[in-house]
Amino acid sequence: MLAKSKTFFAEVRTELQKATWPWDPKEHGFKRYKELVDSTMVVVVAMLLLAGYISFCDFCLTSIVTTLTK
Repeated sequence: MLAKSKTFFAEVRTELQKATWPWDPKEHGFKRYKELVDSTMVVVVAMLLLAGYISFCDFCLTSIVTTLTK
């Protein structure tokens, strides 16, 4: 069991070293996470736009169905 755990964590470490991270390790402070923050903001804005579009469509369809069933 211990040998399997050691092997697992060794493989995880190896794979993480191959990964590219969304920040420059030489940067410090907030600049280090600029790409990460920018990407997160893009996702948040896209979610808000999609939620607004779906809400608008829901409102329109609800109004149409309500008008037709009165």
